[in-house]
Amino acid sequence: MNKITIREIRNNEIGKLEDMLYEAIYQTDELYPIPRSVVNIPEINAYIKDFGKLKHDYCLVADLNGDIIGAVWVRVISGTIKGYGYIDDETPEFALSLFKEYRNKGIGTKLMTRMIEYLRRKGYKQTSLSVQKENYAVGLYKKLGFEIVAENDEDYLMLLHLKVSYKK
Repeated sequence: MNKITIREIRNNEIGKLEDMLYEAIYQTDELYPIPRSVVNIPEINAYIKDFGKLKHDYCLVADLNGDIIGAVWVRVISGTIKGYGYIDDETPEFALSLFKEYRNKGIGTKLMTRMIEYLRRKGYKQTSLSVQKENYAVGLYKKLGFEIVAENDEDYLMLLHLKVSYKK
């Protein structure tokens, strides 16, 4: 039986984030996919460049028998180049990716849920993401509590408030 484990990315696996970043890009036309070189565009490469060296970098992977089949990672992209889901310098932005054959099996939900738990434990107030309006993942993000806070012709900017108020 194949077992998928959700775990932290290892330092020697950081290079695999380039594959994950490419898979995270929503392809509107499967016959004519966006070329892989898109990951070298500075605004896109900012999601993985020097990953693990910045304060807010954190990544979980879905591991199937030793192979990474998906990943969720967060970072604050706030320099000259800002992330597409940029809110402020304290709000980490999500990136989620699964290889095509593993989509729609609940793995993305598990990755997202674990990352949200991590961010809550670390005391973050909120987290954000940017997603194309036609991407089926919009439904997942809404189910997890993300709200649309801004939009343009193609994308939604979504925000999730993380502070939990406990009743005594």
